[in-house]
Amino acid sequence: MAAFDFDKIYPRKNTGSVKYDLAPALGLPEDVLPMWVADMDFRSPECVVEAIIERAKHGIFGYSEAPKGYFEALETWYRVRHNWHVQPAWLVKASGVVYAIAQAVRALTEKGDGVLIQEPVYYPFRDVVEKNDRKPVVSELVYKNGAYHVDFDDFERKIRDNNVRLFILCSPHNPVGRVWTKEELERMGDICLRYGVIVASDEIHADFVYPGYRHTVFAAIKQEFEQNSLIFTAPTKTFNLAGLHISNIFIPNPKLREKFQTETSRSGMSQLGIMGMVACQAAYEGGGAWLDALMAYLGDNVAYMRDFLRTRLPELTLIEPEGTYLTWVDFRTLGMTVEELEQFIKFKACLWLDGGTMFGESGAGFQRFNIACPRAILQDAMERLEKACRSRT
Repeated sequence: MAAFDFDKIYPRKNTGSVKYDLAPALGLPEDVLPMWVADMDFRSPECVVEAIIERAKHGIFGYSEAPKGYFEALETWYRVRHNWHVQPAWLVKASGVVYAIAQAVRALTEKGDGVLIQEPVYYPFRDVVEKNDRKPVVSELVYKNGAYHVDFDDFERKIRDNNVRLFILCSPHNPVGRVWTKEELERMGDICLRYGVIVASDEIHADFVYPGYRHTVFAAIKQEFEQNSLIFTAPTKTFNLAGLHISNIFIPNPKLREKFQTETSRSGMSQLGIMGMVACQAAYEGGGAWLDALMAYLGDNVAYMRDFLRTRLPELTLIEPEGTYLTWVDFRTLGMTVEELEQFIKFKACLWLDGGTMFGESGAGFQRFNIACPRAILQDAMERLEKACRSRT
C-alpha cells in the first residue's frame, strides 16, 4: 500500500467538480460533505496522468481515432481480469455508458415498448427509457435477510405481460451492491431468451468486487447470451476518469451492432476526444497494481463503516456490499418520511448523499454513500451522522 497514498486529501472545490462545486447553487450548506455522485476522491494512476501530459505536449488535437494498441489493452484486461475473450469487431466506442444505453433503447425498441429494470437501480436507466417514450417495467429486487435477490417469477411475469423488448441489467448492481452469481445471471438470461428480450448489461462496476465474490460477464456465460446482449464497459469508474468521456461497448451480434451504430450515427456522434482514449489505454496497460491497492483500501473503508454503524449507530443497517464503492444504508428505523430524512441528512448531518427514492420507490428510507474517499473523509462523515442522530434524542 505504501506505493499508493489513498489517504492524501486533494482539494476539489473550485475545479469545476460536479461533486464539490454545485452545493451553493442547490441551496445546500457551504460546508456540506459530498458523498453522492459516483466519482472518487483519489487521484488517477500516475501512468494515466503521465500519458495525458505526454500526448498534450504534441500540441495538436485534431479529429482522432484510438491510438495503436488501444484494443490490445482492452483485450488483455478483460481476458486476464474477467476471463472474457473479446474480438475487435465487437467494439464500439462511445462517450459514456448512459449515452450508449440511451442509444440502445432507441435502436432496439420502438416507442411504447416495455424496457425492464430492477429497482432500486441506477436512476438514469428509468430516465433514458421514459425520455425516449418507452415504458419502464419494474421488477423490484426483494430485500430479505440483509441482502437483495431477484424475484424470478415476477421477472418473467413482467416480461410476459408488458411487451418487454429490452432488459437493462446492472451488474454489479448499483446501488444495492450485489455481484450477481453466474447462476442468477443464467436464469435471468434464459428467461430473456425465451421471450425474445435483448439484454443491455451495464458492467461499469465490474472491477470493484470484494474478496469472496466474482464478477461474471453476462456475454461470457454461453453463446446464446453473447449473441443476445450488449456489454457496456468503461475505465471511468475504475480509474476515476469520468470527465474524459470514454466507454467501450462490446456487441458480438453483427445485426445488433449495426442497429446500434446506425442510431449513433443519427445522433451525430463520430470520433471521441483523444485524451479519453489515451487515458483508457494507459489505465488498462499500467493501472493494475494501482487498482489492486485501491480495492484493499476500499475494503478497509467498508470495514470501518460497518464497524462504526454496528458499535455507534446500531439503529442504521449497512447492506453488505459485494461490489462497487457505493454503500446502501437502511435508515427506516428512524421513522422519518422521505422528505424528513432528506432534510435531516443535508441540514442536520450536513452530508450530501443520494436519497433512496432517486433509485425507485422501493428505495424509500435508504441512502447511498460513496466511500471512495480518504479514510479521514469517511470518518468525518460517520461522526457527522452520529452527532445528528444523537441530537434527536
